[in-house]
Amino acid sequence: MRRTRSRRTDPRRAAALVWGTLLAFLATGCIGMPEGGPPSRVEIPQGAGAENLQVRVYPVAPYKGESPVDLLTGFLDAANADEANYGTAKKYLTAAAGTKWDPEAGVSVLDNLDKAGSPLPEGSTITQVSVTGDLVGGLDAKHSYRAAADGARFQESFTFVKETEGANKGEWRIDRLPDGLIANQTTFKNGYRAVHRYFFGLTDPSVDRARTASVLVPDPIYLRRRIDPLTAAAKALAAGPSTWLAPAVYSAFDGVRIVGPVTVSDSKTATVRVDVPDFAGRSDLCQQMAGQLYHTLADQQGKAPIQRLDLSGVKGGCTIGADAAARVAPGSLAGSFGAYQYYQLETGQMMVSSGDDQGHPLAGPLGQAAPVGQTGGTGPGTFAVRRDAGAVAVIGADGKSLQVVGTGDNDKIGTPVLTSRAPQPDQGLTSPSWDGRGDLWLVDRDPASRRVVMVRGAASYTVDVHGLNGRTVQALRVSSDGTRVALVLSNPKDNARTVELGLLTHRGTPTAPLAEISGLRPIAPLLTEVTAVSWADTDQLLVLGREKEKLQQLHYLGTDGSQSSDSPLQGGESMTSVSATESRVGDTVPPVLAVSDHHIYRLQGTQWREVSVPQQHPALSFSYPG
Repeated sequence: MRRTRSRRTDPRRAAALVWGTLLAFLATGCIGMPEGGPPSRVEIPQGAGAENLQVRVYPVAPYKGESPVDLLTGFLDAANADEANYGTAKKYLTAAAGTKWDPEAGVSVLDNLDKAGSPLPEGSTITQVSVTGDLVGGLDAKHSYRAAADGARFQESFTFVKETEGANKGEWRIDRLPDGLIANQTTFKNGYRAVHRYFFGLTDPSVDRARTASVLVPDPIYLRRRIDPLTAAAKALAAGPSTWLAPAVYSAFDGVRIVGPVTVSDSKTATVRVDVPDFAGRSDLCQQMAGQLYHTLADQQGKAPIQRLDLSGVKGGCTIGADAAARVAPGSLAGSFGAYQYYQLETGQMMVSSGDDQGHPLAGPLGQAAPVGQTGGTGPGTFAVRRDAGAVAVIGADGKSLQVVGTGDNDKIGTPVLTSRAPQPDQGLTSPSWDGRGDLWLVDRDPASRRVVMVRGAASYTVDVHGLNGRTVQALRVSSDGTRVALVLSNPKDNARTVELGLLTHRGTPTAPLAEISGLRPIAPLLTEVTAVSWADTDQLLVLGREKEKLQQLHYLGTDGSQSSDSPLQGGESMTSVSATESRVGDTVPPVLAVSDHHIYRLQGTQWREVSVPQQHPALSFSYPG
């Protein structure tokens, strides 16, 4: 993986280049829209099949007589090789530097990585070589990825000295260097794998216990691909959540360490030991820890997940299987109706479809063919189906009123639960979104009183949003676990519409609940014209938008801002809205609905298919539950 003094390419470097070429080739696989549909191409996110293309990289020790620039090339390659303790990389360092350097401090991921050093006068014993490049993103010490701002640059200097004694006398070695690792994008993709550790969402103190059952929330991280990934994942879990997610979650592993390696038997049973002195009388704690471990390790196993996990302390322990682990599984609050599609016709009538049929009228008053403007009718507008399919939040076409209507045969359309004083429909209520516990979230864009609102029962509450810095919230989508919310923000300075992710936290009492959104962070900093956003999984967003002076596209983005596919999905200029769901069916691509040229398309497997609706009453809006 490194270049020798003669400038010939090492065979392992050639293997890595082959891997990069194959990965780029696979990324061009595409699927097409039906003829006449403007979106021309959709690229599917890379699946587990790409894992087989990775190349194991072996570190190479320094050669005698190498120049500082060549030594730095070798050091960067060795530091990113598949070696657990970085022993070979430390051979490029002086003894003092080897004891101080912390390779686990993080990873800087660069594009256009370059190394430059000054000419060496005769007799030189000290020199510097700098590493520069475009900063794409990086990992912190807790393995969390953060995308870099557009135009961010990286520059660090390495100080070399000539050894004056010992086995390396007369050889250049690195004496001062930054902590952490530096990698280009290809090296990073080859050496690291995106996985998740899981923590419990904090309970809401303002609701009763029946609504506070905890579910696991994914915390995306990157771990070295081939260095005991199961043990590394367990230790990363025990180390606690990312700095960003920490305010919204808790861990049963507080103060607990993993002891020894994690093993998995032929019967797919994982065995983990921790330093808990005695689990006697602490079965709930043991089960919580086992649940976190089960899902964290299962995320590592790909197509052959573990079936059982045995957890033991110094004394005692517990076992958890797939059925018990499913009770706290991430996305378990998304509901069982996630794959059903709901449509609102121009008459205001609502339809529901399983995906393979024209659909049928929704039960309850909204399924009746009420003419537009009929007394008590809602009229066509924006809607959101509660995740248990028991109610629908409907915003009228004028954007002024929100009604929550049940789907039972005896339910009726009542009085609005929320109204807006906005003078124009495009300034009123918008983007209703349900979490998995029955709270409804939406935006009131009234210029005189802009706010995010939580509706609980028949009462509404203003939600504080921190970190807007003069921007306004135009739309939102909340995750089923109720801990995270995607916000579409408008900046009045340049009219840019961007998407950021915030944390939802709760305080207060049952009679005076308080909710706030904080920790806003960019998810797609290059997208400046975001049209729509939807949750496509518990850890993934589907964003419709465009970069400056580029075509509109669909992007699968991780909640840490990392790209979930090697290239964006082609959306088409006429695509106006999208809806996805956290509920998956098998290992298929998450279901997606899209409107293009006044027609609705559904991504079924690898093909866009037009959705059949009654042609005499065109569908004006659509949504999956949530």
